[in-house]
Amino acid sequence: MSELKKLTKIVVLLIAVIGLLTVFVPHMIGTTPEWGGTDAAAANKIGEMSNYLPWFSPVWKPPGGEMETLLFSLQAAIGAGIIGYVAGLYTGRKEKKRDNT
Repeated sequence: MSELKKLTKIVVLLIAVIGLLTVFVPHMIGTTPEWGGTDAAAANKIGEMSNYLPWFSPVWKPPGGEMETLLFSLQAAIGAGIIGYVAGLYTGRKEKKRDNT
């Protein structure tokens, strides 16, 4: 059996084990995780405060949750594109420098 086939089997097995641990173990021990973000937790804590006054109000509020998700995804894609461009630029410069010497 080639080394690549062995490695592929190991990777697939590890992914399956991680998937089983992530999905089934919490249900087997009787806990169900609550999926909530830190934004919701902070909003709940602020809601509990009786003397809270906001510093400012939003200039524009998205019409729905889908639009908010779209804008967040767009922001993440633009950031990833910039990071990828810079990483590629520096890698290209390094290779060009290495080829010239």
